[in-house]
Amino acid sequence: MNFLDIPVLTRTFIAVFVLADALGNAPVLLALTKGMELDERNRVVDRASLIATAVLLAFSYVGQPILDYLEISIGSLQIAGGLLLLLIALDMLRGELDEPLTEQGRDVAITPLALPLLAGPGTLTTVLLMVSESPTAHLSVAIGILAALVVSWFIFRQANRVAHWIGQEGALIATKLLGFLLAALAVEIGSAGIRQLFLT
Repeated sequence: MNFLDIPVLTRTFIAVFVLADALGNAPVLLALTKGMELDERNRVVDRASLIATAVLLAFSYVGQPILDYLEISIGSLQIAGGLLLLLIALDMLRGELDEPLTEQGRDVAITPLALPLLAGPGTLTTVLLMVSESPTAHLSVAIGILAALVVSWFIFRQANRVAHWIGQEGALIATKLLGFLLAALAVEIGSAGIRQLFLT
């Protein structure tokens, strides 16, 4: 198993799992998929997990060259991710997510679940840092990413049970509260990008 760097694999798994924050984002999933049937919500979870995994794996191999070529900094990624989350949060606070977003021609599996919640700027940055630790780290990082997102997928799948416990009124309250928290998270991500660009 010399081709595996176990410390890098372990650090990648822990970092990606923590940053993806499936436990914290499970209520967000329920709010964003309110009104969906169980099977439809499961399909959203499956697509979001697959997309996030593909993005992180691809970014681990070609992320830095692409960013360098386009002259895009990590700070810019953080600001863009923060703005994207803020737009979703404002929809939640204004009550514009009463119907499933897929019925409005939008797919929450892609935005915001896969990007930027599961594969956000912090996770992308972490992947780049892990890959840069050693020339042979790519496989270890890839396995760490896969393991972390499989666990996150399992947690998201269990979120379906919560929908039956909280009921419609609980879902409405959760949507407003989570919209506020999501807005705060968006500001935090965006401000980190601003600090990265202008204060360092």
